[in-house]
Amino acid sequence: MNAIVVIPAYNEGATIREVAARALLHCPRVIVVDDGSTDNTAAALGGLPVVLLRNLRNEGKAAALWRGIQHALESGAEAVITLDGDGQHRPEDIPRLLDAASHWPNTIIIGSRMANAAAFPPKRLFANRAANFWISWASGYAIEDSQSGFRLYPVALLRSIEPAHDHAHGFVFESEILIEASRRGVQSVPVAIEAIYTPAARPSHFRSVVDVVRITRMVAWKLLSRGLYLQGLFRAFLWPRARNLPVGGGRAP
Repeated sequence: MNAIVVIPAYNEGATIREVAARALLHCPRVIVVDDGSTDNTAAALGGLPVVLLRNLRNEGKAAALWRGIQHALESGAEAVITLDGDGQHRPEDIPRLLDAASHWPNTIIIGSRMANAAAFPPKRLFANRAANFWISWASGYAIEDSQSGFRLYPVALLRSIEPAHDHAHGFVFESEILIEASRRGVQSVPVAIEAIYTPAARPSHFRSVVDVVRITRMVAWKLLSRGLYLQGLFRAFLWPRARNLPVGGGRAP
């Protein structure tokens, strides 16, 4: 599978080189979108065989992701893998997503951190579960980790949608993709990954209260457009969840 990795980065000078270098070991085509960083993010990539796209100003994760995705599509990608540049995602898990995609074609593969939920900062775990509830309802099936940015997207889906990337916040953007995909008959499958949370790590851009409110507001509009879509609520939480099973054992070592 001709997959291309897209890494949005904003002031990730301390981690971006290592993340990109490790990603290259598993996928020879990597795109980094420097979203108007004011540190040495771009310089840190010097000498690495990656495609570097630079935004002149900070446009937000949604815009950075979408620019990288569009470049990947124009470059002939058959699948697009997204991961964060802060080191919380292990590029060594890329083969797990690729393997899952071979079992579940035309499906979004989500690197799920829920196998090790105890490692989550408590506020983020609560916020993640709240977001999962709303997005699962709007999508009509149970989604295990709706806020993970470590994903594999099939290109047919990416060519058929255009979320509100120009003004949306990153976590709202990634949530909306899941809902719009479900409306096109494309669901997600979780594959367990290990997320890295260390005291020295840069604080996540995810703001538990603010971003959940934004996600809830976006989902509310989606639900209202479908008359609250109570069928989706039933499907997400009362039907058997066999559709959304991990692949290959599902749990990261």
